[in-house]
Amino acid sequence: MAEVVADTSPLIALQQVGQLSLLPRLFGQIHIPPGVAEELRPGMAETPAWVVVRPLTQPIASAILRASLGVGESEALALAMDIRAALVMVDDRPARRLASNLGFPVVGTAGILLRAKRLGLIPEVRPLLDEIIGRGFRLSPAIREKVLTDAGEAG
Repeated sequence: MAEVVADTSPLIALQQVGQLSLLPRLFGQIHIPPGVAEELRPGMAETPAWVVVRPLTQPIASAILRASLGVGESEALALAMDIRAALVMVDDRPARRLASNLGFPVVGTAGILLRAKRLGLIPEVRPLLDEIIGRGFRLSPAIREKVLTDAGEAG
C-alpha cells in the first residue's frame, strides 16, 4: 500500500469511539512523525504496531513554518514531503489547505468514516460522527451534512 502520514486528531478521534482499528484495514501502515507520537502519548498507552514513528530527515520547509500550524500538523506535513506520502490524514482546516497546496491528497476523520462505510467496515457513519462531535471534535454543520449525505444517511 502507498504511504500514509497522519496527524494526531484523526488517531485520537477514532480511538475515542473505538474505531482506531479501521485505519490499518483502510490504509495498512500509518506513518507519524515524533511530534505526533508525543501528542498521542497521554491518551494512547501503547502505539499500535501498524503505526510507524518516522523521524524527519529534512528541516521543516519554510512554507510549512510560515503557516503557524501546531507541532503535530507541521511535522506531519514535513514527513509527508520527506517520504512523498500518497495521502495525509489531518483535520485542521489550515493544515488541510496547506497539504492540498503542497499537492497531497487529504482525508480527515469524517472522510475516514465515510470510506469505512463504503467498504462495509462500519454499518453507519452518523452515530460515530455524532459521538466524536459530542467529545469536542469540531466539524462544521455543512461538512457533517455533506458526509451524511454521501453516506446515504442524510435527514
